Amino acid sequence: MTTPYQQQGAYPQGAYHSPIPVRAAHLGDALASEWTKIRSVRSTMWTLGVMIVLMVGIGLLSAIAVSSAEPELGEESVLSLGFFGVLLGSICVITLGVLTIASEYGTGMIRTTLTACPSRARVLTAKAIVFFLLVFVITTVTAAIVGALQTAIVDAGVSTGEDWFRATVGVGLFLALLGLLSLAVGALIRHSAGAITIMIGVVLLPLVLALFMYAESLRNVQDFLLEYSIPSQLGVLYDAPVTTQGPHGWEPLWIMLCMAGVTMAGAYLALDRRDV
Repeated sequence: MTTPYQQQGAYPQGAYHSPIPVRAAHLGDALASEWTKIRSVRSTMWTLGVMIVLMVGIGLLSAIAVSSAEPELGEESVLSLGFFGVLLGSICVITLGVLTIASEYGTGMIRTTLTACPSRARVLTAKAIVFFLLVFVITTVTAAIVGALQTAIVDAGVSTGEDWFRATVGVGLFLALLGLLSLAVGALIRHSAGAITIMIGVVLLPLVLALFMYAESLRNVQDFLLEYSIPSQLGVLYDAPVTTQGPHGWEPLWIMLCMAGVTMAGAYLALDRRDV
């Protein structure tokens, strides 16, 4: 009869004491980890780099075209010329927001991340904070530079302090929240291409559908889509809305905050309940 094997402990002569100080991980460690990841991947450089090129390039071309035409802007703010560059740049923010979390599911890196930091809510919180602050700072600074260049090129129009605040800080917050919405959709879908497609549809589809609603019975639906589509809300921050009805002032920011908050709550729930 074979004697049963008795497994030996790792340290049979006493408990092991690591010479390295051990402490409990906290949110600061997760933030440092997510900052290292987001600044070391090429997608961050490409998406934010293209966004800056679009905002500056289209903003300057618009200012030069308007300046050469010598228009009568009257009381209209020249900062509204930055709208087209920011609208196209929002596609880059959406892409980066999705890739911030969905790419980890594609590569399997999410298992390593959650092994190092078992608290899933802490991981998602760290990703959201790092991404939000990065996009907000870069968008606000770029919008301020574009606005200053446009004001110098176009010798017309009047821009108040509130116009400047909405066209810089307001636009930066709006795009950062839109990116946060994309990050939440990426956490729910877990597929980069699928989540990016959904977000581009959310941004562009309502406005496109409204343009083709010719029937009188659909007039109310058309007005709603025109007033609350994301491009229209972004235009409100530049004091250049698509329609005269609907949100005005800072209201688009509160609407986007609610959309991002509800979707992030769903992302927290899904990340906590689903297996990886």
